[in-house]
Amino acid sequence: MTSPRTRWFGLLFISLAVSLIIVDSTIVNVSIPSIIEDLGISSTQVQWVQESYTLVFAALLLVFGALSDRFGRRRLLIIGMVIFVIASVFAGLAQDGSLLIGARVLQGFGGAMILPTTLSLVNANFRGKERGIAFAIWGSTIGGMVAVGPLLGGWLTTDFSWRWAFGINIPLGIIIIIGALLTVVESKESGNLRRIDWVGALLSIVAMGSLVYGLIEGRTYGWWLVNKPFIIGDWKWSLGVSVTPFLFVIFALATTAFILWGRSRIASGKSTLIAFHLFSIASFRNGNVAAMVISLGEFGIILSLPLWLQFVVGYDALQTGFVILALAIGAFMASGLVGGLGSRVSPVRLVQLGILLEIAGVAGVGFSISPTSTWVNVVPWLFVYGLGVGLATAQLTNVILKDVPIQESGQASGTQSTSRQLGSALGIAILGTILFTSAQIQLTNSLTDAGMPTAQVSSTVATVVDSAGGAIVGFAADPATRPIADYAKQAVSDGTRNGAFAAAGFLVLGFLSTLSLGRSHKDEDEHAPTAEVKPAAS
Repeated sequence: MTSPRTRWFGLLFISLAVSLIIVDSTIVNVSIPSIIEDLGISSTQVQWVQESYTLVFAALLLVFGALSDRFGRRRLLIIGMVIFVIASVFAGLAQDGSLLIGARVLQGFGGAMILPTTLSLVNANFRGKERGIAFAIWGSTIGGMVAVGPLLGGWLTTDFSWRWAFGINIPLGIIIIIGALLTVVESKESGNLRRIDWVGALLSIVAMGSLVYGLIEGRTYGWWLVNKPFIIGDWKWSLGVSVTPFLFVIFALATTAFILWGRSRIASGKSTLIAFHLFSIASFRNGNVAAMVISLGEFGIILSLPLWLQFVVGYDALQTGFVILALAIGAFMASGLVGGLGSRVSPVRLVQLGILLEIAGVAGVGFSISPTSTWVNVVPWLFVYGLGVGLATAQLTNVILKDVPIQESGQASGTQSTSRQLGSALGIAILGTILFTSAQIQLTNSLTDAGMPTAQVSSTVATVVDSAGGAIVGFAADPATRPIADYAKQAVSDGTRNGAFAAAGFLVLGFLSTLSLGRSHKDEDEHAPTAEVKPAAS
């Protein structure tokens, strides 16, 4: 066994590992305008640069949560970090949008190994009040890194290149690997080892992939009627109806099959990808529902806000990072509030307070957005939003895993992480679609009302939307097309505002879902089975 001091150093490197994968999910946002200019990617590819990472991340969390219980949590953490670092090299060297998206897929693969193992390592190595403190540090790290990512990405993109937004992962990843080997205690499931449910894994991947793909590509291929033919290689979708509704049907069928398959395995005494029996624990069941709905609205604004700040307001990547830094400051301050309020207010109440602050903050951002707004209008609301993110994220994990037996912590943490990531994936897909669809409709109506010919309206709108707003700068530079730039700024502002209001709506649903969490349960650590623990590497 390691000393208590070494255990807390281990938590430092575990938190750094979480920081790296969370930063990577946000650092790209402020770099997107530079990536658009350099690689010429479309607005759909803009979503996929983010979504490919999140989708693979969400789809594989359950698998790696179970594998970490079986083969060792620290071991999978280190393997995942190695994959993540290698993928970052590929992302930094990508020469087109497809290669960048492929590298992001590989990053998601590594990230899916890292996140559930960090959770289960915290759950296995800390007890009682120490566990609450450890989870607060872990959760506050996530909340803070959500905003530190854009600041770091803005600095690297402005002073160096967007490629360094990925290159920074390489030295940090090496430090984390060495630190984990020296200070983190290995742990894994003892007793009878469970077989991995590979069929369940495949069904979960199909379900999540079809849902998110349909949400992102719906505006491209059409929600019902065909806007653009769906083609894979030499094969072309020939039905008169768009492929999108069929993707949603696949999602429904795969989800149903996943549940039925899991129930049949339970009846046969076999293991399942999701520990369905854990849902009999009220805190775990209700907390997962809350986590998914909250995540759906929690970080969606981070996708659209950097585009609006750079293409409409006119800030560069570094200035954009400083604006969003207000969110990080709020999240870090929330960790101090958790320490002061933790002994007097239950974790559930802290989660609810955090969500209410998030609702106020993101709604305030929505009301503040216009083509003439500046950082003064949005920074106070981002600070409030950050306070809420820090409070809610830090305590919700503790609520969800509080009553879970230690030997099942990997599977449980994988499940709750999947709930969060599925919510995040849906949030990016839905809010991104709201942003670009709203901008498209608004700009089409404005240009039509201005008397522009229909053919020119279509090409102009396509130019603005496909560039995710990047074309506005070019239109504004030419006096002849400056009115088009003004219309486009208004359209992108409206789309960003609508996305913010939609995020606030989802957070309201998330708050309502926490009302079923009830009061915190008595700590059952002294009754929980102890996981097998191996000494750390010397």
